[in-house]
Amino acid sequence: MQYLLIVAAVLLALLLYEYRFRKPDQIVVYEKRDGLGIRRMRLYPRHFSLALSRTTHSFVQTIDASARGNLDIRVKLAVTVAASFENLGVLVRVGGWSADAVSKAAKELEVMLLGHVKEYTERKEIEELSSESIRQYLLQRLSECRTALGLEIIALTIASFEPVNPQIAEAMRQQEHARILDQAETVSQQARIAAARARLKADEEIAIMENELELKKSDLKRAQLEKEWELNAGRADQELRLKQMQLEFEEKELRMLKESPELLLLTPQAARLAEASQSLKNARTVVSLSPSEVAQGSELMGVFQSFLKNALDAWRKRTDQ
Repeated sequence: MQYLLIVAAVLLALLLYEYRFRKPDQIVVYEKRDGLGIRRMRLYPRHFSLALSRTTHSFVQTIDASARGNLDIRVKLAVTVAASFENLGVLVRVGGWSADAVSKAAKELEVMLLGHVKEYTERKEIEELSSESIRQYLLQRLSECRTALGLEIIALTIASFEPVNPQIAEAMRQQEHARILDQAETVSQQARIAAARARLKADEEIAIMENELELKKSDLKRAQLEKEWELNAGRADQELRLKQMQLEFEEKELRMLKESPELLLLTPQAARLAEASQSLKNARTVVSLSPSEVAQGSELMGVFQSFLKNALDAWRKRTDQ
């Protein structure tokens, strides 16, 4: 029984000594026949595994290079890298079977960056070089960094770029200053041109709108005149019809009076003659129907007498017939 307890204690001690818990920021790799594999379990044997950090590794590198014409320049880089999951075998081959394989591979990356920067700057004039152009060239060349070093480029920044000679640096600063001023002036002139074009376009649109407004006013005025003309024409037509009806009525009235003269006694003219005869100085109150009793003192009475006589003669002729 004691022997079994001792064996169990030894095995437990070996397990505690050999196995470790994988941290969340670690990648645990192990060797297999066709390369390297990744352990997914929390426990792993430390002597048969390699724990690589998943955190990023950053470094700053200053590179002294030269442009065309052997003009010295200085480029300062800031780079951040991490282990590439798809190329862990390459990372172990470059950095070794060690926990700091990423930092060792980063040293190799510094050598690659040095060669790429010098290769690019030696083919360019110093006026053609800039921080952005160098960065773009390095990003193109470092696309092979995964397969060559097993590293993933997280960030690459050109911290500074300047000629070593202070006179050349000052001349380039002045040139850049002049370029910026020229660009600002160009932008200002373009803004003025754009503003003038906008004003011209606005004036054209306003003129078009005013013209359309005048046309609409003319159309409305024309429509109003047409309506007034129609109303006046209708009013004139109605007046003509009323006059025509009045003429027709008067013709009928004259025809009736011609056929029946005694009806003249009922007309307003006869009544007015009677009123006028009574207003005379020697007028009588009762108008006699006999012609012998009517006074002959005035012309109006004679007219009225002849009027009555003609009416009575016409009435008697009709009664005799």
